[in-house]
Amino acid sequence: MPQIPNEHPTLWIKSAKSRTLQGKTIVLAVTGSIAAVRTIELARELIRRGAHVYAVMSEAAGCIINPMALHYATGNEVITSITGKVEHVEFFGKLGRADLLLIAPATANTIGKIATGIDDTPVTTFATTAIGAGKTVMIVPAMHEDMYNHPGVVENIGKIKGWGIGFIGPRLEEGIAKIASNEDIILEVERATGKRILQGMKILITSGSTAEPIDPIRIMTNRASGKTGTELALEAYRRGADVTIVHRSRLGVSGINEIFAETATQMTDAVLEELGKGYDLLISSAAIADYTIDAIGQKIKSGEELNLSFRPTRKLIKEARKAYPRLRIVGFKAEAGVDREELHRRARQTLQDCRLDMIVANEVSKTGIGTDSNCVTLIYAAGREELSVEGSKSLIAGVLMDEITMMIAKDEE
Repeated sequence: MPQIPNEHPTLWIKSAKSRTLQGKTIVLAVTGSIAAVRTIELARELIRRGAHVYAVMSEAAGCIINPMALHYATGNEVITSITGKVEHVEFFGKLGRADLLLIAPATANTIGKIATGIDDTPVTTFATTAIGAGKTVMIVPAMHEDMYNHPGVVENIGKIKGWGIGFIGPRLEEGIAKIASNEDIILEVERATGKRILQGMKILITSGSTAEPIDPIRIMTNRASGKTGTELALEAYRRGADVTIVHRSRLGVSGINEIFAETATQMTDAVLEELGKGYDLLISSAAIADYTIDAIGQKIKSGEELNLSFRPTRKLIKEARKAYPRLRIVGFKAEAGVDREELHRRARQTLQDCRLDMIVANEVSKTGIGTDSNCVTLIYAAGREELSVEGSKSLIAGVLMDEITMMIAKDEE
């Protein structure tokens, strides 16, 4: 990216990964947990997504990491005491310029002080001001598990949550309530500071390949990686939706509900059952097997000629449409070795046969399956002009969610 004269060199990475936090000002408040060592990379990950990051530290945090490390990480002077600039008001007063106070890590001591309105450190003074002004605050606890389980700490966390303040993590491992992963923190920050235009919407997404067992060891599958489905789930979650993903891999994001399904039958059954809980949208992006076999109970002996008899699998989107006629459904149509005209013809036929609201068509002989990028065409049931999108799967997910958002808005007019 172009370098700005006199800009701190650490800011040369700004927006290197995405612009999901572009224009957002985030204050990273660091307290005296050993997990403070994680904040250097956390700050830089926020910047890589476009954020302006400032750090405020308690005295105890300075015993863990030197303020100069956070100065380097953020490109801004670190606040270690409240001065005549009244920094807490500058950032979080009624007219303050910050969008979010992210307290990471937050010790049991700091959580207790926040719960009782005590502000005897720069971090707690920032918290008191931000909460009093109704600004967005998120807390990332980190401490020993025994401390986390203390009735007083549990009560304090419950009290703060009751004020509408979000907590991220912790991960309970090895007897420690560990700080959440940077990936989880970043995603929750994106969700908290975004427009949340899909808030209140329930979205179900199928993703990746299925696997049909041949014997206890061998399976029949395809090259689908699930990257598109993952990016769609993340993008929908950023925008405030309640997201469930059905797949045979592991996303590991605390805010997204995951359902494991290995075979085509398992995926179809899982989706139909889950839809019964009331969803606004189904995005069927999984590459579900078209054929299956009756698996053999013992390992097939190697070295011998083998003949297998295949039978068609059920069609998930057809069954979903039949069971839920008013459900919005977005389907995917992948073909290989066909020209653009034939690809679109087949996609439109599926759109019509399954009564879909939208279908995403792509020719995967050169890109798309297992790659980080793709070239797709969005085809609409409402007769709108087709839209072609080429680029990373995260970019495509963003465009698709934009189109879905517009589709839902028109339906609700």
